[in-house]
Parts: sequence; structure tokens; C-alpha cells
Amino acid sequence: MNLSATHAISVSPTTGETLSSVPWASEQQVDAAIALAEQGFRQWRNVSVAERAATLRNVGSAMRARGEALAQMISREMGKPIAQARGEVAKSANLCDWYAEHGPAMLNTEATLVEENKAVIEYRPMGAILAVMPWNFPVWQVLRGAVPILLAGNSYLLKHAPNVLGSAAMIGEIFAAAGVPDGVFGWVNATNDGVSQMINDPRIAAVTVTGSVRAGKAIGAQAGAALKKCVLELGGSDPFIVLNDADLDEAVKAAVIGRYQNTGQVCAAAKRFIVEAGIAEAFTQKFVAAAAALKMGDPRDEQNYIGPMARFDLRDELHEQVRATLKEGATLLLGAEKIEGAGNYYAPTVLGNVTAEMTGFREELFGPVATITEARDADHALALANDSEFGLSATVYTTSEAQAQRFADELECGGVFINGYCASDARVAFGGVKKSGFGRELSHFGLHEFCNVQTVWRDRR
Repeated sequence: MNLSATHAISVSPTTGETLSSVPWASEQQVDAAIALAEQGFRQWRNVSVAERAATLRNVGSAMRARGEALAQMISREMGKPIAQARGEVAKSANLCDWYAEHGPAMLNTEATLVEENKAVIEYRPMGAILAVMPWNFPVWQVLRGAVPILLAGNSYLLKHAPNVLGSAAMIGEIFAAAGVPDGVFGWVNATNDGVSQMINDPRIAAVTVTGSVRAGKAIGAQAGAALKKCVLELGGSDPFIVLNDADLDEAVKAAVIGRYQNTGQVCAAAKRFIVEAGIAEAFTQKFVAAAAALKMGDPRDEQNYIGPMARFDLRDELHEQVRATLKEGATLLLGAEKIEGAGNYYAPTVLGNVTAEMTGFREELFGPVATITEARDADHALALANDSEFGLSATVYTTSEAQAQRFADELECGGVFINGYCASDARVAFGGVKKSGFGRELSHFGLHEFCNVQTVWRDRR
């Protein structure tokens, strides 16, 4: 991706060819997008919840109808292996069905403990919601916010990453084909100044952001200055903890998927592998062998599990982090190689003997690189896991229920996955603490984040 003064230029991560050149929206075009979103909200808020749910179910059907084309677009623009891209589309369509089925009940009037039911809680829409979204799950990350936001009666205005604007356009077409009125779902190719313009416009009610810590700080500060609610889903450096009593083969299998899916470009991916001393050598040997066996290449080839990284600058940044970690004393067990030729390929990499002060432990590694840190015992493993500025998710492998519960109680993060790798799912809340952000997506939490939670109290004496 190249950013010019006038256009967002998307470059194929697979071939290096230019895919698209989309003009940046002018100040007037941004204003028009805001006006349309505000107009859409005024109409949509008066549509019944049941009708909104039916329309969102239609979105899921329309997405399935264009599923293969959308998956190919994802793979083309950001390099996701095609089988994983298809999975992303299917998961997004299923999300529509889940909220259509279960969401309306979450918006029902809620009773309180006030006598004679004189006071109730109502869930009202807020208005037009600005969404600033990244490229790594260009459909799922849009849908997991947009669907509950629309079900609540809000409108949704998307500012997508500049390298996935083809995906943004297709999503917009799918919403329109499903019968979503103009302005209820829209997108605009805004610059950073355009984002500031939207945040400061009184017609925008709130902001949701998925992205880097740097982006979250910048947008969150502007939203705070404008006194607007902001949900931030930011970076992560998730620990994957393997205790001595773990099922080793299951732990290795989950570890490889948890680290290398989407070519390692996942905020909630397992990144720091913290392994208790008694099992560390065996885990490391099996993990390195499994990572080495992963097939890397053209993401359109269904046999390949790892594709190119989305942008060459991100690959270069990752490689520098790897080099710094090795210089600090880590051991190279696999990879650490930028593949020559076309495409932003980076070999699956494993770094051993990583300690808590090293770059690979302290910073988020957003690509196919795993670090392994040996823990003296379970207490040390827990301390290492919490020794991070991030707090998105964590995985723990153990056969001890007591240990599992202890780690769940004491890990400083938004999600703990016991004997299974992290995943976002419509049925459960998703989000983090520390510099991984605040607020929650999915489940009823994601639906209520962008509601005006209104108390209605009758005949109070």
C-alpha cells in the first residue's frame, strides 16, 4: 500500500502489482457521508427491532450469495489464504443470523428492583456511529461491530483501511442488496484529517476503533476531547501458557494454529509461548517441527496455510524486531527470513530462550513469529504472562482444574481460553484491558455498547 496526497493506492501483497487507486474523500464528501449517515439513523431508528433483525438476516444471506467473490477479494487485497478467507466470510454471515435470532430479546425493556415495576431500563439507539477498521479481518471486524450497532437502531459509517477498499465496497453492496436503507450502512475513504472531521461533527454520536495502540490513542484522545463514547479494540501480545501436566500434542496443535493463522496477523493471536520447565524441551521440539511443516505460498492455493504479509513495510518492521531479539540473546530455532522475489513473504519463525526484557517479549509481533520463554514453575509462568502492557487474551494448557481456575482468576486480560486457542465468537464478549483497549464487542455487551441505556421511572414519590 502506498499513500499519496490524492489517492489510497492498494498493492497486491502476493505479486506487488497495483490493485486499485481510490481518491481520498474531500472535506465536502466526508460531510456528505456524515449527513447521509445521520439521515439514515433518523429513518432506521423508527424501524421495529423485529424488522431490523429480519433485514440483518438478509445481510447474512446476501453475503453467502457473494461469498466466494468476497473471499477472493480478501485474499487478493491483504493476502489471507483462501480457505481462511472463506471461513471469515462464513463466520460473518453466521453472525448476522445469531444477532437476528438472539439480539431482539437483548433489547427488551428490562425490569428493575424498584417496587411495583415503576422503573424500567430501555435500550435506545445513540445515532450515527463512526467505525475505523483495520485490514487483517476486513469483513469480520466490520460485521462484528456493524450488525449489533444496526440492530440497536443506529447507523454505521465505515472508514476502512486503505488497502482493503475493494472489500469495503463489496460489503456496502451486500448491505444494500439485503435491503438496508441508504445511509444506514455507509463507507468513506477518509484521511486522518477526515477522521478528525467526523469525530468532531455533532452528527456523529460515538466511535469504535479496531487497530494499533497508536491509532487507538490518537482517535481515543479526539473522541475524549469531543466527549464521545469510544470503544477501542487494540493490539495484543497474548501469552500461551503450557504447564507441565498439559496434553502436549493438543497444546502444540493449538499453538501452531493460534500463532500462524492469518499469517500471524491477528491482534488476539498467541504470541508469547510461556512453557513450564518440565515440558519446555519437548514442547519446543514438537512446535518447531510443526511450524516448519506449514506450507507457505500464493494465498489463492488452497494447500497453503501461510500467505504473504499484508504490506512490505510491516514485514520489514517485523524482521527488525526479530533481529533485535536475536541480538539481545534469543536463539533462532526456525525462519527469520524475508523470502526473495515477488510478494511480502516471511518464513514461519520461532525464537527460543526469549526473556522478559527482550524486544520479542515486550513488543507485539504482528506476523508469523513465535517466541518461547521457559518458566521455572506455574507461579513464574503466571508472572511472565502478566508482565506485559497488553491484556487482550490468554491461553492456558493444563489438566488441573484448580490450576485452570487459578490462572483464569489472576490473568490480566479480557479473555482466558483453557485448553483451546483464542477465538472471537458472537456468543461471548471480546475485548481487552491495559493497552489492548476498553469496551467490549459481541454478545449482549457489543449490542449494549452503542445504546443509550435509559431509565424510565413512573410516579416516583
